[in-house]
Amino acid sequence: MLIALNKPFGVLCQFTTDDGRPTLADYVPHKDVYPAGRLDHDSEGLLLLTDDGVLAHRLTDPRHKQPKTYLVQVDGAISDDAVQALRRGVALNDGPTLPAAVEHAQEPAWLWPRDPPVRFRKSIPTSWVSISLREGRNRQVRRMTAAVGFPTLRLIRVRIGAYALEDLLPGQVRVLKA
Repeated sequence: MLIALNKPFGVLCQFTTDDGRPTLADYVPHKDVYPAGRLDHDSEGLLLLTDDGVLAHRLTDPRHKQPKTYLVQVDGAISDDAVQALRRGVALNDGPTLPAAVEHAQEPAWLWPRDPPVRFRKSIPTSWVSISLREGRNRQVRRMTAAVGFPTLRLIRVRIGAYALEDLLPGQVRVLKA
């Protein structure tokens, strides 16, 4: 079984917790499935869950190079130079990143409001980029945008390999064909 979940902001990528925060168990009614990869609690979007260990490995192991695509809202009007730096790869404290596919983007018309909303500052604009990676280090996209001077405000994963978020709303699940 393969399930797509649009993971809402603030949900932990696990099924249990001792502190009362929302978990996958609050959204996924299927038993014996596990996340194929992770999204931080403050990230949103596509999370795949499966009961198939081989499929989970194929989706998450960097050797299989499944691209993961994110829509990223950053603090400030991101410059062409910053986009070029992200494309080339940036130096992080755990080593340089691989080159990434990065494009300027517009806030999508289908985007749902976030609760709580992203902070708004009248004097500082925000902008959007689309970033596709073939590696998956801890909080990598956030660290990359910060490294080029544009901290991430909102991060939404929209694609993993051939699987896309499509029209799933936050908290909704869809059973997929593996």
